[in-house]
Amino acid sequence: MNLESKKISVSKSPEEVFNFLSEVKNFESLMPENISKFEVLGDDKFLFALKGMPEIVLKKKEVIPPNKIVLGAAGGKIDFSLIGKINQIDETTSEVQLEFTGDFNPMMAMMIKGPISKFIETLATSIPQAI
Repeated sequence: MNLESKKISVSKSPEEVFNFLSEVKNFESLMPENISKFEVLGDDKFLFALKGMPEIVLKKKEVIPPNKIVLGAAGGKIDFSLIGKINQIDETTSEVQLEFTGDFNPMMAMMIKGPISKFIETLATSIPQAI
């Protein structure tokens, strides 16, 4: 299953956006209002939970400055990645897009597609205000 957010324009350089997303503690400011828990577990790992959903631990898996950050599931029963793609528009503007990829059975994919799509849209649209 592959889901993508809209491309979001940010009035910052790719380096500034990359540095912001590289700090896992900054993801707390991007989370939707229905977050029930957020906890930094290390320099490269954090845990979060949305109301009515199980806790999820994300860990930095790959970093390619200043254009890509990959967070992946750290443990748990399901394997997925959240990929942040950053492209330069000009000297002071970047474009950010979040992509969610995971391997789910058809029933699970059908159940989580809507909530996950909404979640990555919320994260992406929160980036310009949070930086």
